[in-house]
Amino acid sequence: MRETITAIATANGIGSIAIIRISGDTALEIAKKLTKKENFSPRYATLANVYDQNNTLLDEAIVIYFKAPFSFTAEDVVEIQCHGGFIVAQSILKATLLHGARLAEAGEFSKRAFFNGRIDLSEAEAIAQLIEAKSEDAAKILAHQMKGSLKEHIEEVRDEIIHILAYSEVSIDYAEEDLPEDLVRQIEDKLYELKKNLEKTLLASKAREGLMQGFKVAIVGKPNVGKSSLLNALLNYDRAIVSDIAGTTRDTIEEQVKIGTHLIRIVDTAGIRVAHDEIERIGIERSLEAIEQCDIVVALFDGSREVDDEDKQILNLIKNNANGKNIIYIKNKIDLVPKFSHPDIPFNLELNSKDSVISLVKVLEKIMDVTNSSDEIMLISQRQISAVENTLANIEEAFLPLETQELEIFSFHLNEAVKEMASITRPFENDEMLDKMFGSFCLGK
Repeated sequence: MRETITAIATANGIGSIAIIRISGDTALEIAKKLTKKENFSPRYATLANVYDQNNTLLDEAIVIYFKAPFSFTAEDVVEIQCHGGFIVAQSILKATLLHGARLAEAGEFSKRAFFNGRIDLSEAEAIAQLIEAKSEDAAKILAHQMKGSLKEHIEEVRDEIIHILAYSEVSIDYAEEDLPEDLVRQIEDKLYELKKNLEKTLLASKAREGLMQGFKVAIVGKPNVGKSSLLNALLNYDRAIVSDIAGTTRDTIEEQVKIGTHLIRIVDTAGIRVAHDEIERIGIERSLEAIEQCDIVVALFDGSREVDDEDKQILNLIKNNANGKNIIYIKNKIDLVPKFSHPDIPFNLELNSKDSVISLVKVLEKIMDVTNSSDEIMLISQRQISAVENTLANIEEAFLPLETQELEIFSFHLNEAVKEMASITRPFENDEMLDKMFGSFCLGK
């Protein structure tokens, strides 16, 4: 008999309800002891008093019993919906522990659902990321993956590789005979088509990574061009100190704001110039890191000042460190006498960050919406991306032995490709990897 586990499944804090989840062979027995009720109809909400081990009333709650295998974990599950707040939920949790349950580890409910065949790894990862979704579009994609859309795609790819592999395995038994040229061409065509489709999925997934993790926007420029004012305007409150003194922002400042349907992270960087002290130098280094790590670069220039060497340095740094990123060039302080002019800067916007930043908000929203315009199947974790990259590497390695008809080597690479694709949904051999993955889930999930 497996241990019965329990945890609070709702976030800490004051709310109308909190949910205590119990899963395992003795879940129903524990619920009966807590409520002093003998009968619970599966999937029916039952109003019941909940008592501790000393028969002290803890709360009046709703108790729902899910009979195995018709539950999230495919085990007997009981959920107790009590009044929200830290004390009540903790008191009921403590009572479940005293009646024989064990406190669940992070992600243990999902882990049991996986081992009991209720979900596969792609669905488990979708569940975990849905909780932390950074945009409405991401939530929609993850909801589809919870229903198995990625699993179906992976199974199709896996079956296609196995189908190709079957030609090779059969032919190995007749090694003294060369494969017909038309058969080799058919296998090559299938492999090329498979490779093309996987590369398309990989490219779309990497391009839309910000959709899952939250788009990161770095505001860069030399000192006193209005970066902190722009951040404050986007946040609609004074988060960063605004001053005429160069070097006021000594480190990167990071905040979140919702633009359209997306939750984005905005980084106000230290002004990039020749550093005057060690602290400022570290701040500038972090600014350069922010450019490399962000999805969108907002390059700010002061329209009221003539171009100088610092402006040119900013332009070169962006060109050298922002490869493939969306760059928005902005001429700021247009309410003052215009003096800035540079033939190599393709300004997207001209504005006064102390007045209105609506035009920038619209441009940011458009970039993020276009990023989600693809209908491609999407990989939602680095683990999944690595598996597809390894699959592609093995497919690439398989072409040469196919051409020379070294079928054992060809079959080896295709077998490795099958294993890599299968690892996205159900790898049975790596317990350490599973423990690490489910351990990243929140408690109660």
